Amino acid sequence: MKAVLVGVGQAGGKLATALAEFDADMSFGAVHDALAVNTASADLRPLPLDTVLVGQSRVNGHGVGGDNELGASVMDEDATEVLDALAPKVTAAVEAVFVVAGLGGGTGSGGAPVLVRELRRVYDVPVYAIGVLPGRDEGAIYQVNAGRSLKTLVREAESTLLLDNDAWRSAGESVVDTSEVINTLRAGGMAAVGFASAPAAEDPGENVTTVMSITRSAVMTGLSLPNATNADAALVTIAGDPDRIPRKGAEKARKWVQEETGSMQVRGGDFPMTSDRLAALVLLAGVERSRRVEEFLERARQAIRDEPEERPDPADAFLNDELDDLL
Repeated sequence: MKAVLVGVGQAGGKLATALAEFDADMSFGAVHDALAVNTASADLRPLPLDTVLVGQSRVNGHGVGGDNELGASVMDEDATEVLDALAPKVTAAVEAVFVVAGLGGGTGSGGAPVLVRELRRVYDVPVYAIGVLPGRDEGAIYQVNAGRSLKTLVREAESTLLLDNDAWRSAGESVVDTSEVINTLRAGGMAAVGFASAPAAEDPGENVTTVMSITRSAVMTGLSLPNATNADAALVTIAGDPDRIPRKGAEKARKWVQEETGSMQVRGGDFPMTSDRLAALVLLAGVERSRRVEEFLERARQAIRDEPEERPDPADAFLNDELDDLL
């Protein structure tokens, strides 16, 4: 699959950069181009991507301060600028657009759903979202932002791939035929991805157990959204030296994922690459009924219940008699 990445907000820009650089290092050719969008100019400067600064008339390049309503508003106002910057990047060779954003911050959580909506209005290719959930130790405002953003993002995007900040680990990626990915994500809603790898023997017959082991690890301990094993559809990809991939092991792994997720739509495939290791990449679509998502949504609801009815205005800090002499 050839895709264009659009990183929105600080986390989105960093993740889009990391994905583009990994793709280039591995020579996969999956990332056709990338763009970073933000309301804070300081976050855009270090990125080795083309960038668009939005909201200049409202926040003057200083960011939205965690206010996702403001983030949505400025993206709505400046969406044309982003679309103009993307126009030469979304060529006939592009098969999908991925909008990447952290869901806790103001620009990403507010701007990403708006941008996805506009992209789907303009382009015929699928527009997917990659959303990073805030960690448990992050503040209530991040939980509130993410809860509000997630509901809108799932509605607007073709499918939304979730990454849990508490469970994120550095890991490689692999892809299969474009149609398999699109058909798996066609289940819509939320998605998750799992990865695991292990050394491979030269004899494929000796790797049946290895393939089963890394597939289980990818789902049970390597999933971007832990405990999200209830899925509507799945794709199991075994990557490695084709001469070392056991057909029997790959089929057994696919059947195990089918039983584990309760889905009858489990696809499988290989991703040939020169390596002395085998890797399993498992894509699960339609995971919104999973325990992890339910726990997060309850946390977001609690944060909303605990949120004060009226937020203090930061400008009130200057209404202080002690400042009179200074002024």
